[in-house]
This record gives sequence, C-alpha cells and structure tokens, in this order.
Amino acid sequence: MSQETPEVQLSALRVKYCERKDAFLEENIKVKNPLCLFRDWLALALKTPEIIEPNAAALATVSPTGKPSNRFVLVKEATAEGFTFFTNYGSRKADDIKGNPNVAISFYWLPLRRSVRIEGIAEKISPEDSLKYFHQRPRASQIGAAASPQSQRIPSRNYLDEVEAGIKQQLGADGEVPLPNWGGYLVRPDLIEFWQGQTDRLHDRIQFRRGDGVESEIDGNLVHKGEDGWVYERLAP
Repeated sequence: MSQETPEVQLSALRVKYCERKDAFLEENIKVKNPLCLFRDWLALALKTPEIIEPNAAALATVSPTGKPSNRFVLVKEATAEGFTFFTNYGSRKADDIKGNPNVAISFYWLPLRRSVRIEGIAEKISPEDSLKYFHQRPRASQIGAAASPQSQRIPSRNYLDEVEAGIKQQLGADGEVPLPNWGGYLVRPDLIEFWQGQTDRLHDRIQFRRGDGVESEIDGNLVHKGEDGWVYERLAP
C-alpha cells in the first residue's frame, strides 16, 4: 500500500533572517550608485560557499499581448552599463523582448538573507561580443546551443541526442562550432532595489531610480540624491 505524502504546512514555515543590529542602513552605502553596491553584494555572495550559483537570477518578460513569463538565467556580466545574459534568439524570452523590451531580474541569496530586484530595458549586444563569449564556453556547451531550437516543440529527448551527434560528426573533434541564432542581451537598469531580511519582518528595502524627472523629486527626506543620475529612497517592507 502506498503511503500518502504528509501535508506540508507552508503557513508555519519561518526562516530566521538578520537581527536589528545588522540592519542595512543608508549610511553604510559607501558609493550611492546601485551598480557599485550590487558588485559589493555580489562579491560577498561569491565568497559564500553555500551559494552555488551566485549569478543565477529570475528573468521576467512580458509578451506583446501582456502575458508575463519568468525563468532562471545566468547573468554573465555586471558592469556600469548593466547586466548581460545569453540565450537563443528564437526562444520565448527573446520573442517577448522583441515585442516588449521591458524586463525584470531578481537575485536571491538565501544564506545572506539578501535579494536584488532590477528593472530595465533589454537590448541585444553586438554580434562580435556574442561570438567572442560563445567561443569562450566549453565546446560541449557550444554544440548544445547549436543543437537546441530553444522553446520550440521537439518529438523526444532522442531527437536532441541525434541532432547533437550529427553536429559532432560534421565538425569532427576540432572543428569550430559556428555561432547559431544565439547571443547576449544587456539590461540597462532604471530601477534597482536592495532587500535584506530582518527576523522581525521589518525588512530593509532601499531602492535606486534614474530617468527623466527623478532628480526633481529629491527632497532630502523621502527621496535622496545619489551619484551618476541616481536617486534613492527607503521603502516600507
């Protein structure tokens, strides 16, 4: 007789976050630029052994008809310009971005009790930069990208294996893998929110924004002047 799976009481789950003495305060932000702060937080995540993939992030897109979609990607670069990830240009996310370039990215680093939310505009990087990164990947990953018509219907797992085997046979052991319909997107952010969990659930949320007219909102009370065109504010949890 099969045993029933015990019911999980989700409402009773509690995770201990940070204590009040470790609150995330504005005065602790050395450079009031969110891209600099992100790199500081990422550096700590990279040094935290429990975080296996610190560059894993949830990417949200919206179709031209307004239907949202979400999936995890690996962010491969975080610079002063923004955040770069790579994908098949025939995938669902690419189709969404073509019709609506507004996207959102969320990182969650549980051991640190920290999260970062990013909103911005996605644009393709240059074909040259995509090709350069493509050939930096392990050869098996290059062949996998060439073999997979991402997000398209396929008959079976065996179909992928057969396509992969055909590419390997065609290229031989050392043949260069040609760049498929694949490349990078740069997300230029206009909003970045930093979240740190507090055990009493009075979580810390500091949000940075930039764009037309945001600096006119600066009042030194609710909205503060940051650097490089950014303003910042604290949000209630």
